Amino acid sequence: MLKREIYLKRIRGFYDSDLIKILVGIRRCGKSVILRQIMQEIKEKNVDDNHIIYINLELIEYNDLLDYKKLNSYIKERIKDNKKYYVFLDEIQKVEHFEDVINSLRVSIKNISIFITGSNSKLLSNELSSVLSGRYVLFNIYPLSYKEFIELTNKDAKSEETFWDYVKWGGLPNRTEFTDEINIKDYLHSVFDSIILRDVIERLGLKDTLLFNLLLQYIVDTTGRQFSAENVINYLKNEGKSISSETLYLYLDALCKALIIKKIYRYDIHGKAILKTLNKYYMTDLGIAQIKNNNFEITKSFAVENVIFNELLVRGYEVYIGKTKDGEIDFIATKNDEQLYFQVTYLLTDDKVIEREFGAYKEINDNYPKYVLSLDKTDFSKQGIIHKNIIDWLLENN
Repeated sequence: MLKREIYLKRIRGFYDSDLIKILVGIRRCGKSVILRQIMQEIKEKNVDDNHIIYINLELIEYNDLLDYKKLNSYIKERIKDNKKYYVFLDEIQKVEHFEDVINSLRVSIKNISIFITGSNSKLLSNELSSVLSGRYVLFNIYPLSYKEFIELTNKDAKSEETFWDYVKWGGLPNRTEFTDEINIKDYLHSVFDSIILRDVIERLGLKDTLLFNLLLQYIVDTTGRQFSAENVINYLKNEGKSISSETLYLYLDALCKALIIKKIYRYDIHGKAILKTLNKYYMTDLGIAQIKNNNFEITKSFAVENVIFNELLVRGYEVYIGKTKDGEIDFIATKNDEQLYFQVTYLLTDDKVIEREFGAYKEINDNYPKYVLSLDKTDFSKQGIIHKNIIDWLLENN
């Protein structure tokens, strides 16, 4: 089993804290594995098994506990003494009013450490924030990074064949169990269908699933490009479907809440402000994108850009598009006092492409590190701008 150290090292300091530990990520990205690894580390601290309460709410044996009052009673009945208890609730969003259970346990029991996971951003809602009054810490969990993918599969990390396999089929851990592309597609379709059915269609009560799928297809086809509601509406109209702006944004919000896509905002570098217009969307997992896309070759450059975006999130950065006076930087990544700039391209094929990528930094006069990432093996670094091979950068320690 791959030990997902990049997350565990962030969570360890909170094992005994009374803050609620929330792990949120797309279905099948590995949250349950991390939860079990946390439990194992706690057991290694000589904690008795009966002081560890684990409930996976996707299992049929816990169906009765989908009633929040029964869940609350079940947990409280298992707490027998004043020693520390560790409570793990997997896929908690299946329980209506789960936030009331969590708050009740936190307030009424002092010797308790609670960990919860979920597969949609109901766990990020204002309702949850108000009930828990800031008494929680949230950890975003993502599909496998390229480095984790290599650790799990033992494939040749420097091979472009390995890299493109990762780019094409994504980083959901269970997909690595299959080598036949048909099997991989079948698995990814099953994950996608479960997300759409449970987290989108049922929740919104959608009747026109064709319209919804056309919208998703459009988002996949335009990943990493500036989003325009007008363009989407015109595209759907050409497909014989009409949609209002209000419904369009409702559907986009549902896709974001199901963690299938992620919105990235623009940041005005000179004005030092986050802008709410001309944002972009990227896929949380490129394997999900692949099964909705039949034109992989054309979108390679955007797929590579998507990989870099996801990797920056895994490394704990907040990520924005950088707006300059006359152009754009692919990504600004910030964490604490650190700020990094990134231009990403498939290959630096000629002088024109080199000038475009390095020239994007001409208007930026600060001293923060500036990178150009591509699959070239030659180092094109110049004028203080660092060029790195994408695969080498993905394999760096973080």
